[in-house]
Amino acid sequence: MKYHWLLSPAQPALRDFLAKELDLSALAAQCLLNRGLSEPESARRFLQPQLKHLSDPSLLPAMNAAVERLWRAREEGEPLVIFGDYDVDGVSSAALLIEVLERLGWKVNCYLPSRLDEGYGLSQDGVENCLAKFPTKLLLAVDCGSTAVSQIDWLRQKGVDVLVLDHHQVADPAPQAAALVNPQLGSGNSRKFTELCSVGIAFKLAHAIVRHGRQMGWPAALSFDLRPLLDLVALGTIADLVPLTGENRILVSAGLEKLNVSQRPGLSALKRVAQAGAPIGVYEVGFQLAPRLNAAGRLENALKALELLRAKDAMTAEPLARELDSQNRERQRIERGIAEEVIGAIRAKFNPQTDYVLVEGGLLWHVGVVGIVASRVLREFYRPTLIVGGERDEWRGSGRSIEGFDLAAALRACGDLLIRHGGHAMAAGLTLHPDKVDALRSRLNELARRTLKPDMLQPSLRLDSEVALSDVTPSCLAELGRIGPFGQGNPPVQLVARAVACQRPMQRMGKDQQHAKLWVNDGHTTHEAVWWNCPHSDQPAGRFDLAFTPQLNEFNGRSTIQLKVLDWRPA
Repeated sequence: MKYHWLLSPAQPALRDFLAKELDLSALAAQCLLNRGLSEPESARRFLQPQLKHLSDPSLLPAMNAAVERLWRAREEGEPLVIFGDYDVDGVSSAALLIEVLERLGWKVNCYLPSRLDEGYGLSQDGVENCLAKFPTKLLLAVDCGSTAVSQIDWLRQKGVDVLVLDHHQVADPAPQAAALVNPQLGSGNSRKFTELCSVGIAFKLAHAIVRHGRQMGWPAALSFDLRPLLDLVALGTIADLVPLTGENRILVSAGLEKLNVSQRPGLSALKRVAQAGAPIGVYEVGFQLAPRLNAAGRLENALKALELLRAKDAMTAEPLARELDSQNRERQRIERGIAEEVIGAIRAKFNPQTDYVLVEGGLLWHVGVVGIVASRVLREFYRPTLIVGGERDEWRGSGRSIEGFDLAAALRACGDLLIRHGGHAMAAGLTLHPDKVDALRSRLNELARRTLKPDMLQPSLRLDSEVALSDVTPSCLAELGRIGPFGQGNPPVQLVARAVACQRPMQRMGKDQQHAKLWVNDGHTTHEAVWWNCPHSDQPAGRFDLAFTPQLNEFNGRSTIQLKVLDWRPA
């Protein structure tokens, strides 16, 4: 058994009450309870996310100060530089803010740092190169800056006001920015914003700017419609793997609608080269669109991704989309090579009893893909993982973590070993000297052994309910679909059917026979099931319990019920 199964406890009285109040099936009501929704009104809002339920943007820390400083810059004709980041969240944030500010009359330039040459975030090299290219007295750092204490002090000494728009953990003491708009600093009502990523905060800033302009009676603000920006918000939010709950649920639900009808030439071209089928949902963004946008910043510079999102016509967009598609294929090739090397090396020495954190480094490993490699290693071994690489005296890397281990806090505890670091609980970046890799591995394992219990090193599979296969019907799937969009923080509905059996032999499929198809029967009903990346040594026999996600399979104009296999165990 790959997972530790956690079946949510049935709450029949509360479930039936919620089902009656909302006119839902008992199964759908139980799934809502499992997501912490026990009050009819909160559950109703969850099922019907609406933009009018978004909270006042001024509740975000320092939002009013940021708006006032930006409006002063506009009134005085002062140029503004947006200093972005090279991932999809950073690029979509920059694209959104440029669009809003330019249309409302600001003089805007944008600088995106090079991952390879300048490193992560608001680095010293990055800000110096930025000022050399775009001299300014006002810099808006987006998706970075919360730990850039010395860099922001340096900018202040140069007479540059810095506004920070970010969602990563904040240094202690915090950088002395003119305004640090970061929900991590909030309290009370503003805590509801802590799950926003930077593009969500950028949308909040846009909302606050437009509202301020309307209060001043400025015509361009009075006619400005924020809703077309939501395609960018959905793109960055899904790509950044933040929870699709609360404000994010509202923004992504509305944003996916916009994304499916978006008139942006760049997004239309990107959908074509990615062969993303309609409708565009969380999967299509996360696995088809976002990787191509990310490829630019991983291998070269993210400017191509920004240019694509801002393209005015198909003639400009098409070659950019094809170039990003080509870079993504190259990224995949490089990533596969490093991942095979890393996983092979770890497997040869891995001790599950003592290895709580995995840290691997390699000369010339491409720093643009080490974060993806870390994700693959984590899936293979289920341990917090840091992969670093580079050349000369500074190696850079990325880490991914598991539930219960705050990676950003752990790196702060290792600050004396690092040159730079930053991020959040589940993902972080760092720079260090190559001779510190072993010491970092040792220190992090010491911290993890005090933090993680052995049972936390086995992935859990949270199951919503036990069902009969006959319960899984098209109407059931339509109702459960209302709980989406599914993603981080709002996982797909996961169910268990007891004592099923294979009605006929399992059928292998895929180029390398790595997938399988099953036909499972519980004595009354048979459903087709698909098992992606099914181990050749793992074939259920006899009666077994099946954990699965129910879904509709659309093929040749026909819709059929299909079960996505998650795990199985003997009945």
